[in-house]
Amino acid sequence: MPKLVVALDFQTGAEALAMARNLAPLVAPGQPDLWMKVGLELFVAEGPQMVRELKAMGFKIFLDLKFLDIPNTVRGAVRSAVKSGADMLNIHACGGADMGRIAVAARDEAYLEYKDECGLTGKPLLFAVTVLTSMLDVDNPILRGRPAAEVVLELARLSQGAGLDGVVCSAQEAARIKEACGPQFLCLTPGIRVPDPSAPADDQRRVMTPEAAVAAGSDFLVVGRPVTRAAQDKGGPVAAARDILRRMATAAAQA
Repeated sequence: MPKLVVALDFQTGAEALAMARNLAPLVAPGQPDLWMKVGLELFVAEGPQMVRELKAMGFKIFLDLKFLDIPNTVRGAVRSAVKSGADMLNIHACGGADMGRIAVAARDEAYLEYKDECGLTGKPLLFAVTVLTSMLDVDNPILRGRPAAEVVLELARLSQGAGLDGVVCSAQEAARIKEACGPQFLCLTPGIRVPDPSAPADDQRRVMTPEAAVAAGSDFLVVGRPVTRAAQDKGGPVAAARDILRRMATAAAQA
């Protein structure tokens, strides 16, 4: 069953923890798994303690810091991320195969060293970011005129060869990645949107609905503002998260 990851894109820990407390009933026994994403803004403001506090509330944590540096620096960063208790973390695929292999080795050794201290029940998943969902072919010099889908597939194959668990990609590319890399290679997909004509535009551009993302093969669906900024007169964040989980379950049953 695909998992929902709620992006806690807040400036302060107080805001993030308030939202997490609001959504905590969704991780009660018998409820679908719900993950929380701690990104750059929140992590820079609050540090590893934020990961620990969210885990104490029963959530699994995706630490979304997108490491990209010389391999030795990435090795240290991955070790620190595992020590924080993160259940999932990521690097940039464009760092190359050597950086990827070193990140995998760092994850493995840190897990063995810190798993008891951090309460980890399994190796943290390690993903590689391919092409950000805010990028389009026409305006991205990094792609050099190549279609985003082509570059994403190339980076997915590179990441699989380096031993990573999966990639961060648009759900629009998930089906091709599954076909090329196999069903066990995981796809984590931001840019998930529930159709809503009243919703404001934002910086996600290669987007897909929860149903379509699950049908395409997405394993983790990352949703931020459609949950965290959901209108209170429509039930607020809890109702929005429940609706997305329902849509995901329906699509998975039909797959």
